Amino acid sequence: MADTHGLSRRGLIVGGGTVAAAAALAAPSPAHAHTDGRADDEDLLLVNGRIHTMDDRDSVVSSVRIAGGRFTAVGRDAERGGGAARKIDLRGRTVVPGLIESHSHFVSLANRPGYHVAEWELAKNVAEVLAFLKARRRTVPPGGMITAMGAGTPRMFAEQRLPTLAEIDAVVPDRPVFLYQSGFGPARVNTLGKQFFESITDLPVTVAEDGTIAGGNPNMANRALYHLRIRQTFADKQRSALDAMAYTASVGLTTILDQTLVATANGTLNPAALDPQPTDGLPTLNHFRMYDAWLALHAEGRAFIRLQMNFLHNQGYIAELGGLDKQLPELRERLKNQFPFFGDDMLRTGGIGEWAAPFALPTNANGYAVWLESQRLVAKARWRNENAQAGSATSTAAIEQVVATYEAVDAEFGIKDLRWGLQHADYATPDQLARLKKLNCGVSVSGFRWLGGLPRADGLPVGPLFKDILASGIPMGMHEDGIHIAPHNPWFALHYATTGLNVLGQQINPGQQITRQQALRSYTRGNAWYLNREDDLGSIERGKLADLVVLDRDYFTVADAALRDTRAILTLVDGKVVHDTGTLSGHR
Repeated sequence: MADTHGLSRRGLIVGGGTVAAAAALAAPSPAHAHTDGRADDEDLLLVNGRIHTMDDRDSVVSSVRIAGGRFTAVGRDAERGGGAARKIDLRGRTVVPGLIESHSHFVSLANRPGYHVAEWELAKNVAEVLAFLKARRRTVPPGGMITAMGAGTPRMFAEQRLPTLAEIDAVVPDRPVFLYQSGFGPARVNTLGKQFFESITDLPVTVAEDGTIAGGNPNMANRALYHLRIRQTFADKQRSALDAMAYTASVGLTTILDQTLVATANGTLNPAALDPQPTDGLPTLNHFRMYDAWLALHAEGRAFIRLQMNFLHNQGYIAELGGLDKQLPELRERLKNQFPFFGDDMLRTGGIGEWAAPFALPTNANGYAVWLESQRLVAKARWRNENAQAGSATSTAAIEQVVATYEAVDAEFGIKDLRWGLQHADYATPDQLARLKKLNCGVSVSGFRWLGGLPRADGLPVGPLFKDILASGIPMGMHEDGIHIAPHNPWFALHYATTGLNVLGQQINPGQQITRQQALRSYTRGNAWYLNREDDLGSIERGKLADLVVLDRDYFTVADAALRDTRAILTLVDGKVVHDTGTLSGHR
């Protein structure tokens, strides 16, 4: 099926399968290129800034020197002596350490089909969504499918809706466009997108006249996603990973702890059995193959965001496998055949998380037995382990089960040196936090409730209880839990932790605000500890890896309303410029 723009099913470009896209793969885009042509390992001197080091004294200095990918001098020493260095005048800008994300499903963003528009999660209204789509159109070859998926949801936009087919056509009339909400749809397309999906005869996709592709049962939005995924080439996936890295650098994140994706819950160890299916939503990928493009980029020296990978295991009780000793086949093989914290400074494995098996209460005898056995297996193998439990204002029983189990496996195997973790921990009690701290555990708390949270009728906080958790003294990091239920942008979480305001401007977390310094420390020093990388990351100190972000505003003094809009104008990873808006050089 063809139209006046020459679009056909055969000719659709989901990713970079053209000469133009191949050229884009051959070199980094201007947003993360080294613009001066000098060697990556040269000395670099940054001066005239307000550099918040996040060291033990919370020092603020004006200068920092970098060589060999590490900070070599901080403060006055940076401008004394040393060899010749390229100098960057910060012009009084605020500088912070590279932000670290301690709970993300980033691999999904790095595998998005099409020419993806991650920036749509930054839009406040439909007009801004359309502006991002229009800007992306300039880089997309004829026939290329423009996509925006996941974190952008109608609740984020003033109109509480997605753009209409006509509105998308007005800004992108000559490229197909596919917008997909959250993790499972529904979706919206423009005219060319509608024509493409309606041209498919095998597993057809139903598209309404207004461009809506419904979720529900059957989930046509997931079926549309399937048709895009099966058309992705390996080169497309590499380009998607590079795009994801570029967006990540633009919002000031330099290191990601990826919690992978929720694997298909069966007993297979055959990767071929996990290829895309028409019923799969955005959170489902082949978990044996989903890092392949990133691994290839890393091997070629082209990855420029630090990635640490946890391994989430989703096999609960499967009757067909037999007794308890036959359950958890994937976890057992993982613990025997891979290594925790194995790799280099840019790419490494992590531990088991965000769970080793689906959580189950003792009332579910078989499910609980499998969950408990998964905790024992991880402890016995000497791996780091995490569980995700938030609790509620009226019940912390699930958190109690996790804490008590950690205590039991510590008595059996010893886990204090392994730094086990609790994810979310919204309503962990002071007693539970004290017991976790005694086990040398840490918590990573959620900042995503700003998006879906509403004021409670009883006036109590929605959570997390940031102030109380911080006061406990337990190591605390913070996360956004993107990319499906929430955006990737960390400044949304930082705004929520410091104001308690949801996306509608309502106070939903009264009495649990923390200071901006405390919140930023959670996203830097706290998350570095959570990743077992506090010796290399999290602060701007001599000897640490040279990751930093120059901000477009002063995070520490800007009005609350403007804090959410914070962006990076310059981002360094390993002492290399990976994002540069041209603001400091005057070339924008």
